[in-house]
Amino acid sequence: MDFTTTIPISKSSNPIDYDSRIISFGSCFAQNIGEKLSYFKFQNTVNPFGIIFNPVSIENLVSRAVNNQLFTENDIFFHNDLWHCFEVHSELTHSDKTIFLDRLNQVLSDFHFQIFKSTHFQITYGTSWVYRNKSSNSIVANCHKVPQSQFDKEILSVATIEKSIQNTIDLIQKVNPNCHFIFTVSPVRHIKDGFVENQRSKAHLITAIHSSISHLPSSNYFPSYEIMMDELRDYRFYAEDMLHPSQTAIDYIWKRFSENYISEENFATMEEVCSIQKGLAHRPFNPNTASHQKFQNVLNQKIIMLQKKFPHFKF
Repeated sequence: MDFTTTIPISKSSNPIDYDSRIISFGSCFAQNIGEKLSYFKFQNTVNPFGIIFNPVSIENLVSRAVNNQLFTENDIFFHNDLWHCFEVHSELTHSDKTIFLDRLNQVLSDFHFQIFKSTHFQITYGTSWVYRNKSSNSIVANCHKVPQSQFDKEILSVATIEKSIQNTIDLIQKVNPNCHFIFTVSPVRHIKDGFVENQRSKAHLITAIHSSISHLPSSNYFPSYEIMMDELRDYRFYAEDMLHPSQTAIDYIWKRFSENYISEENFATMEEVCSIQKGLAHRPFNPNTASHQKFQNVLNQKIIMLQKKFPHFKF
C-alpha cells in the first residue's frame, strides 16, 4: 500500500517572473521563501522590519507604511541599554536613539515605496497567540525581553484574524489594486505555547485565511504547513530542535512553491543562476592555476550575458 501523500496546490493565475517585484514578510518561513527568491535573483524584499509572527502586527506595519506614518519618540523605549520598538523585530534594535529612529523611518520609507511598486505579496503567518502590552493595551510584535508581567497573553479569534487579513489586503489594494497575494501558514510549530495550543493557533490562521481570500481571485493559499505535516512525515525533515524544517524540507517546500507560483518560462534562467551561484561559492585550493582562471572567465561571461538580459541581477 502506498502511503505517499501529495497535497494538490492551485496554480497561480498571475505567476511570478523576473519582471515581478515581490515582498515576502511574516514569520521565519517567509524568510526562507524570501531567501530562495533572492538566491535565484528575483526582485524581492524580505521582512524589512524583521520576522513578524502574528497577523495584527503585520497589519499595523502595513498600515503605517501605506499611510507613511513615521515613527516618533513615543513609539520607542529604552531597555537593557538598547532602544527598542514593540512594532518591529529586535534585529533593528540600536544603542543610539537618533540612529534607531532614523533607521526605522528609512526602512518605513523604503517599504512605503515597495508596496506601491510590488506585483506580489507573499505573507506567512506564524501564530494566533499574541502578547498585549498592559500599559498601552496594544498587541506587540516582539516583547524584547521586557518582563512578562507587563503583558497579557491571548489567542486571536478567527474573526479578529479574518478582519486583520482583510484590512491588510484593503490597505495594499488601495494603493496597488493590481497586486497578487500568496498567503501561507508557517510550518514551524510553536511548542512553547503547548501542543494543543499550537494546533488551535494554526487552525485559527488557516480558517481565517481561507475565509478572507475565498472571494478574492487575486489571492492564493500555499499549504506549507500542510506539506510539512502530511507530505514530510519523518523526523529527517526537521532541524536539530525538532521544530523547524531542515534544509531538505525547506528545499522540498520551495520546489512545491516554485513549480506552482513561478512562471515555467523562468526555469531555464533559474538553472543558469543556480549554476553561477554554485560557481561563485566554489573555493579552489589554488586560485592562481590556469584551470581556475579559465573557470573564472567562463563564469564571468555567464554573469555578463545574464545581466544584459536582466540588468537588475547582481552577483
